Amino acid sequence: MREVLLLKLGEIILKGLNRNKFERQLINNINRRLSFIGAYKVTCMQSTVYVEPENGSDIGAAIEAVSKIFGIVSICRAARCEKNLDDIIKTAVEYLGGILSRAETFKVEARRADKTFPLKSPEIAKTVGGALHKAYPGLKVNVDAPQILVKVEIRDKYAFVHANPLPGAGGLPVGINGAAALLLSGGIDSPVAGYMMAKRGLKLHAVHFHSYPYTSERAKQKVIDLAKTLTAYTGDIKLSVVPFTRIQEEIRANCREDMFTLVMRRFMMRIAERIALSDNCGALVTGESLGQVASQTMEALGVTGGVCSLPVLRPLIGMDKEDIVLISRKIDTYEISIRPYEDCCTVFTPKHPKTKPRPYDAESQEARLDVVALIEEALANTELLNIEREDLI
Repeated sequence: MREVLLLKLGEIILKGLNRNKFERQLINNINRRLSFIGAYKVTCMQSTVYVEPENGSDIGAAIEAVSKIFGIVSICRAARCEKNLDDIIKTAVEYLGGILSRAETFKVEARRADKTFPLKSPEIAKTVGGALHKAYPGLKVNVDAPQILVKVEIRDKYAFVHANPLPGAGGLPVGINGAAALLLSGGIDSPVAGYMMAKRGLKLHAVHFHSYPYTSERAKQKVIDLAKTLTAYTGDIKLSVVPFTRIQEEIRANCREDMFTLVMRRFMMRIAERIALSDNCGALVTGESLGQVASQTMEALGVTGGVCSLPVLRPLIGMDKEDIVLISRKIDTYEISIRPYEDCCTVFTPKHPKTKPRPYDAESQEARLDVVALIEEALANTELLNIEREDLI
């Protein structure tokens, strides 16, 4: 008997002729994540990824790592045994004894991927179930809602026994759908937006706008910490920290107050797009939610997004704040986001921002600025950081 992990794939199995490409990306992501914690053999067969610890590596640490890898829908901590009924029963009785001895109800399900095995799936389940009931006479069968769901899988080389699988992160492997630039503020919304798009297979390049001395070094560190936390799900993240002070001061000195935020956002979108294109990103990602603040009305979103040629992905656009907060707590970014260090979006906030602007309103204000020179200066002084998962281990 040897303990292994069986990682079950989600929508990857529906990918037809492209499926091998998705599986290879997932295997690469798993291997990279596990390389920081130990030695593991990773293989993929029959819509399942097998993770086998080597040289005494910790299987519990592997479970924690793979639980945040997109592309996996469930994680089974299993015992591997020979493909004969006696060994399967012996393994089930011994391996699952700890949880079965404390349970009241159970059910056994079997899957016979190897059709040469002499018993069919219902017969395997019935036989193993009878043996478990005999070994643990206090157990009762409950086919509808068992406390312990025992599974027996008969595969090409071995049989596997496990119970009560853990949920995986779902989604698609990071990197399979290309890359995007995430406008990462220090708030609650943008890290959640990055998480959601990484779940759809996007590699992220985060872009943060820093307005020192109006925003402190602690505000910058907060964003670095957010990026580090996201890497548990996304893998390594490039973080471009853009100096934004001069642009905001020029906007304050030359533009109407009610247009401050909109003109500022248009600068952000232009700069983020330049960074995105330089790193082969195919889209921008923002944490905007329709109507949440004045700069996120439908008209305002049209004006700010209108300066971009790349698609602007807004995964939170129809979500309530409460929904966004729930996800931020789940991914451990909430407590970082609420640290009391302001980001640049709170600097020079107008008392009465324009909520239904037209493109001309922003263009007429930008005509008072040397937009090209300001963007080039900001890009020339942008700091690039590489945020890596191993920083957290």
